[in-house]
Amino acid sequence: MTEDRHATAPLAVVTGATAGLGLETAKGLAAQGYRVIITARNVERGELACHAIRAHAPHAEVRAEPLDLDSLESVRDFAARLKRDEPSLERLINNAGIMALPRLERTRDGFERQLGVNYLGHFLLTSELLPLLTAATAPRVVQLSSLAHRGGRIAFDDLNGETHYDPWRAYRQSKLAMLLFAQALQKQSDARGWGLKSLAAHPGLSRTALFDAGVKSRPVIGSVFKLTLPLISQSAAEGARPTLHTALSDHVAPGDYIGPDGLGETRGAPKRAHRARNARDPAVEARLWEVSCELTGARWDATAPA
Repeated sequence: MTEDRHATAPLAVVTGATAGLGLETAKGLAAQGYRVIITARNVERGELACHAIRAHAPHAEVRAEPLDLDSLESVRDFAARLKRDEPSLERLINNAGIMALPRLERTRDGFERQLGVNYLGHFLLTSELLPLLTAATAPRVVQLSSLAHRGGRIAFDDLNGETHYDPWRAYRQSKLAMLLFAQALQKQSDARGWGLKSLAAHPGLSRTALFDAGVKSRPVIGSVFKLTLPLISQSAAEGARPTLHTALSDHVAPGDYIGPDGLGETRGAPKRAHRARNARDPAVEARLWEVSCELTGARWDATAPA
């Protein structure tokens, strides 16, 4: 990549962009002239996604990079490569996620897997990429939350589901954590002069493979829900609109949370979304930040890479 391209095309990273919402988000950013890095556990799937993005935006500059949010070591390795190869990062879209795993699974670092992949991996990734973000012109970080955050609770006494594991409770906790993270990151940026715009988005009810996998943990309810889903849901491309709005619009403020404007925020055009009461507790938000730093070793050092 030439210095001219570095100067003229801002860089965006989208995690989990091999399919669904992440792929649609990457397509939208590429169409707007961003150089896009999509992260993938499977490099072959990442290359296929790059082909799909180029088919959508023929002049897109896009590449796939290996990243497994199941592993803090993989997160650090990815960030080290990016800091070696890139001068700055304008957009970080923390999109990757898993939903409602039927049985308790753990990441390679021992975390409950939904908490680890959906939240803690992204927490460390953002920390590790902070020097590139602060070197950008007008950087934004977008966390993918969910309508499910409304029923979530940060179980500080049982974060990893060791006492009681429930697939949906773990998912709701991880998505509440993402929204609290977005809020805390904006406060940290304001206090420490990082110049970030920290944002969150949710896709409403979007028809993706992730959702199909999630409903398998509740077969009866899931079957009924899938029958009604076409009436209240939207496509992955439509579900990516709130994320793209937070990443691209001039009409978002620091700390905004964006979702669809339709019935119950399940579908529709982007608008400011409702935050449940459990997402508006500053004590929980601050404690989660501290605990997450302890668990991941995140340092939040904005010093520019050498």
